[in-house]
Amino acid sequence: MNPGGCPGIRVRGHARCLAHLEGTERNTYLDRLTPGSDINHSGTSFTESLLDALLHALQDDTGLPRVGEAKFDGARFTGRALFDAVTFTCGAWFEGATFTGDASFLFATFAGIARFQGATFTSRALFQGATFTRGGWFDEATFTDAYFGGAKFSFARFHNATFISGARFAKATFTDDAKFYRTTFGPLSSFGLVCRQTVDVSGAVFEAPVTMEIAAREVRCVRTRWKSTATLRLRYATVDLSDAVLSSPVGVNAHFHPLTTVAGETLDESMLIPFDPSVHVTSIRGVDAAHLTLTDMDLTACLFSGAFHLDQLGLEGRCTFPSAPIGVRRRKVWPQWWTHRKTLAEEHHWRVQVAGADNPAPPRGWRTPRRSTGGTTPRPEDLAATYRQLRKTLEDSKNEPGAADFYYGEMEMRRHSRETPASERGLLLAYWLFSGYGLRASRALISLVAAITLTMLSLMWWGLPTQVPLPSATGTISDSRITLSTNKPDLAISGQLMTLPRADRAARVVMNSVIFRTSGQNLTRAGTYIELGSRICEPILLALALLAVRNRVKR
Repeated sequence: MNPGGCPGIRVRGHARCLAHLEGTERNTYLDRLTPGSDINHSGTSFTESLLDALLHALQDDTGLPRVGEAKFDGARFTGRALFDAVTFTCGAWFEGATFTGDASFLFATFAGIARFQGATFTSRALFQGATFTRGGWFDEATFTDAYFGGAKFSFARFHNATFISGARFAKATFTDDAKFYRTTFGPLSSFGLVCRQTVDVSGAVFEAPVTMEIAAREVRCVRTRWKSTATLRLRYATVDLSDAVLSSPVGVNAHFHPLTTVAGETLDESMLIPFDPSVHVTSIRGVDAAHLTLTDMDLTACLFSGAFHLDQLGLEGRCTFPSAPIGVRRRKVWPQWWTHRKTLAEEHHWRVQVAGADNPAPPRGWRTPRRSTGGTTPRPEDLAATYRQLRKTLEDSKNEPGAADFYYGEMEMRRHSRETPASERGLLLAYWLFSGYGLRASRALISLVAAITLTMLSLMWWGLPTQVPLPSATGTISDSRITLSTNKPDLAISGQLMTLPRADRAARVVMNSVIFRTSGQNLTRAGTYIELGSRICEPILLALALLAVRNRVKR
């Protein structure tokens, strides 16, 4: 049996592990090894010289070690562990292994599964240029200082791993997913990687400032915690920041040009070239937006509801929001004319939910969610608050047209909310109908023209007399006193009413009343009330039209 209770697995045909074989027995075992042989030295303690002897016995004609299935589970490597340029043709198992010196796998090739779950690297872990054909598993591994520059992964998983001094992934490539779920990254961490699928840092903790340069189809940062400043420079990605914890400013930027390393080397993005290089944010729910800045982001599918301090969100560059459908849409009884405005994805989801099967089909109609929204659709009153906060963000950035669109959205949601009092909803309905909440100049002008036309027709029909009889006076003389009484007959309307002269008179009355504020003369009792109504309503419509023009053109 192994001396001292050594956990090392026994060498086949012997009663001891490799570390405890005597010289002749060890040499005999090593001499029997050939390139590509399977080895199992789980639990064995390796010195640097013992590992060199083992790998030397497995060298092929090129002078490089080639191993079949390699099992080093629970092994302990003291001193340096040099696996440089080793080819593992089958699985490589290092679960629970401990490396007390440098662990070097420079340009190693893992043709099978590479498993380092629970491994501990107390010094440097060097994987530059290594190739993981069938993926690498590093769950719960602990790294003091890790280098993965130029490594190539088909798939990599670092769940619950810990990088004490940091992790460097300059020019690393992943043809499948790269998963860092609940991983802890210490200082000096840097990312400069390309991934054809998903880079998942959900639940990860970044202890120090970090720059993450990632070209990937998807970047998941759900519940990620940044304890210091961070900059994410992204390409091709769809980003999910739900419930991320930001203790310091974090900037998420869309990068227009291929990413480069600190040394100026361009990352190889060839695997992503068929895709759109723009960056889409799908959610910032649960995020304290006071520390977040988004630059040149596509926000057409972004969910904002549930975020904090949205009025302090930083929006830089060209951030795009979804647009409302345009053109004529039949809604319930009467058709409606929709004009272009910026909206939020949540409003689209709400309107699809309300309209149901009758909603116009995309792309001209309201958009259905691309994926699960992770909960119920926000209520109109919630959306009104979201619009209000984002409106302030756009106002602070001097984006007045965008702020006007969000003001329109806020008013729309207040008008549709059942928590808004009925009287207020009625006022909002009139405000929307006659002027588009003071933002639709054409609607306000049409309303003004319609009101003037209606006033003119009303005056022609009921307000303008066709003849104005002169008043007459009669009197009596009694006891040197004269008593007079004046008879003022009612103004009469008769004959043809809809004539050009009467239209001209009506127009002059309206213009004098609305613009010049002079009262009309010789009107019937009904005409007096018609003119009074026009003096109240039509100046309001004129003011709304001027306000709408100002809101659309100011910067």
